Amino acid sequence: MKSLSRILSAAGLAVGLALTTVPADAQQKNAPAAPATAQLKPGSPAAIAAAKEILAMKNASAMYAAAVPNLVEQTKNVLMQSNLNYQKDLNEVAVIVAKNLAGREKEIGEGMAQVYANEFTEQELKDLVTFYKSPLGQKLLSAEPRAIQFSMSYMNQWAQAFAEVVNGQFRAEMKKRGKEI
Repeated sequence: MKSLSRILSAAGLAVGLALTTVPADAQQKNAPAAPATAQLKPGSPAAIAAAKEILAMKNASAMYAAAVPNLVEQTKNVLMQSNLNYQKDLNEVAVIVAKNLAGREKEIGEGMAQVYANEFTEQELKDLVTFYKSPLGQKLLSAEPRAIQFSMSYMNQWAQAFAEVVNGQFRAEMKKRGKEI
C-alpha cells in the first residue's frame, strides 16, 4: 500500500507542477495566493538539511528543472494568442524574461524540503537518509522511477479499458429505458 501511496504522491506532484501553468490572464484576475510553504511551520535546520539530502538522492530537481523556461514559454504563447501583432517582440521579451528569472526553479526545491520537514520528524528524515544510503535504499532510488512510470502506464491502460466498461453500462441502462445512445 505504501508503494501505491508513493506513486500517487509522485503523480500528485507532477499534476501539481502542471497546474502551476495557469494562463497569465487567469493569474492576473485572481488575487495572488500565499505559497503553500507559507502555511507550513518552519522545519529545524537539521530537518531541512536532511530533507534536501533526500530530495537530492531522489533527483527531485529533474522534475522541475525546466519550470522557469516552460512557464515563460507558456505565458508567451498565451499572450501571443491575443497579441498576434506583437509576436516578434514577445519572442524577444521571452528571452529576456527567461534570463531574468533563471534559477528561480530552485525555490521549488526549497519548498519541497520545507514540506518534507513538516511531514516527517527530524529523526525520521535522518532515518530516511540512512535508509536511502543502504543497499535497499539505493535499489529503491534506482528502480522506483521506472516502477512509477510502468505503474502510471498500467493505470492509464486500466482506465481506458474500464472506461469502455463504464460506457457499456451506460448504454445498457439507457437501452433498458428505450433510449439508444
